[in-house]
Amino acid sequence: MNIDMLVVGVYFIFMIAIGVIFKRFAGSSTSDYFRGGGKMLWWMVGSTAFMTQFSAWTFTGAAGKAFTDGFPIMVIFMANAFGFLLSWLFFSYRFRQMRVVTPIEGVRRRFGATNEQVFTWATMPTSVVYTGIWLNGLALFVSAVFKVDIETTIVVTGLIVLFISVLGGAWGVVASDFVQMVVIMAVTVVCAVAALAKIGGPANLIEQFPADSVMGSDMNYPLLFVSWFIFMFVKQLQNINNMQDSYRFLTAKDSVNARKAALLAFVLMLVGPAIWFLPPWVTAIIYPEAATVHAAELGSKAADAVYLVFVENVMPVGMVGLLMSAVFAATMSSMDSGLNRNSGVFVRNFYAPIMDKNADDTKLMRVSQFMTMVFGILIIMVALFINSLRGLSLFDAMMYVSTLLQMPILVPLFFGMFIKKTPDWAAWATLAVGMLVSYIVSFVLTADVVANLLNLEVPFTGREASDLKVLLGVIGHLVITGGFFCLTTKFYKEPVGERNTELKEFWSDVATPVIEEEGQDEMDRQQRDMLGKLILVFGALVTAMVLIPNPFWGRMAFIFCGAVIVTVGSLLLKSARKTPRLEVSTSK
Repeated sequence: MNIDMLVVGVYFIFMIAIGVIFKRFAGSSTSDYFRGGGKMLWWMVGSTAFMTQFSAWTFTGAAGKAFTDGFPIMVIFMANAFGFLLSWLFFSYRFRQMRVVTPIEGVRRRFGATNEQVFTWATMPTSVVYTGIWLNGLALFVSAVFKVDIETTIVVTGLIVLFISVLGGAWGVVASDFVQMVVIMAVTVVCAVAALAKIGGPANLIEQFPADSVMGSDMNYPLLFVSWFIFMFVKQLQNINNMQDSYRFLTAKDSVNARKAALLAFVLMLVGPAIWFLPPWVTAIIYPEAATVHAAELGSKAADAVYLVFVENVMPVGMVGLLMSAVFAATMSSMDSGLNRNSGVFVRNFYAPIMDKNADDTKLMRVSQFMTMVFGILIIMVALFINSLRGLSLFDAMMYVSTLLQMPILVPLFFGMFIKKTPDWAAWATLAVGMLVSYIVSFVLTADVVANLLNLEVPFTGREASDLKVLLGVIGHLVITGGFFCLTTKFYKEPVGERNTELKEFWSDVATPVIEEEGQDEMDRQQRDMLGKLILVFGALVTAMVLIPNPFWGRMAFIFCGAVIVTVGSLLLKSARKTPRLEVSTSK
């Protein structure tokens, strides 16, 4: 266990170093701080888009779902992949072409100043809750591994992520995301290969999996499962392609790089889930008691640690520490992006236009860093509160938040990108309708009420009741909330004056490609050079883990991980040397 703690400690030091080194890119403007000045390359943007779609929840709540129910968990992540495919086809470059620093600035241009304030205060609390769930998932994992108090883990980890975000801004966030992506893919590939070898191949996995059917356990009504499958795809397509989540692509240096970033995220999300969930699937066969192994520390949430049980029993000494680094990476990538986005929205869309209209960039930068700390503390507090709700599954918590809290916000921000002729009030009115729909689904149309309405002889199981709530939420928001937004086109009147000019400029910008600025080549070279060197160092450290006493195959596992990381670093350095050094343009 001392080796694992050492590995995680070295990883933390490395992540903090990234924040310090990339501080030079943060600049002195809020545009630099919140979106890297819109100068980032596609592979950095794509990696952070990919990383923000999963967290420690993937290795805890989602892994627990894979352990108990089998293959249905893939639906959510495959839907994410096709969400990024749709983004490549239509949304990603249009988001970049909004030419804004924060997503809510895009909302202001599209729906007016009133909606800027409405969605500023609607999106920030939801983002804090989301991030609190991710941090809580990480704390569960760490508590099971190191026998450390969960509350202490939440506070310490939250403060480290906060430090990186405050120091490096968007550059520190995106650079660390790329490094973390490389680490996660290398570690999880090794675990997946070991899982397949342990079970004897994919055919044995499918044949021996203990679930009664493809639907998994506790399912009496196949129609409910099929409906959940279909509408989960629709939900995730919308969750990825909306104005709130456009921040993923605002950092790209031009429209072409935004599209390439979406395509990279699609490819990674397409191959990633099968790799991530092989260990918990195999664990369900070879260690059926895994859901109770860590019951002493985690109680009713012990099933969330099944991924850890696999690594503890199958993988070589030291791999738990490397996996912990990957889990930390997954959560940190989501947390730091959320922190950066929230502080950007507050400063650019509330503080500057409402509280201090004359503030210069120096003052706004100080306020930005202060608000990043405030949101970091709020996220830690939310994670501590969620930890106190011992009976709530992490998987269910994530599904409820994304469906019942987030979807009312996202409906107008999704449809508003291609349904143009709506009055400005359509956005906030649709949000109000969505909140009503969520209330009805949460407190009126319960599983028992639906069962009575349908005269079902067999009541819904606990899993079916949970899936039904999510399903009704998705259908309600698509049909009622989305339908309301579409109906507002009947009340559309051509705006006049300044608002008419603003709207025409917005749609003109959305249709006009962003072209790379002069002098960008040197910035590109520096990105490749700096990240390449950092990744080479980390790859060398991982390769050095071959010295840990392990059987031959265990040593080879560390050599493989190190080789993957070193190869990525070498390719980046090679690319940097091919790029000619130019004087950096100072034009904005």
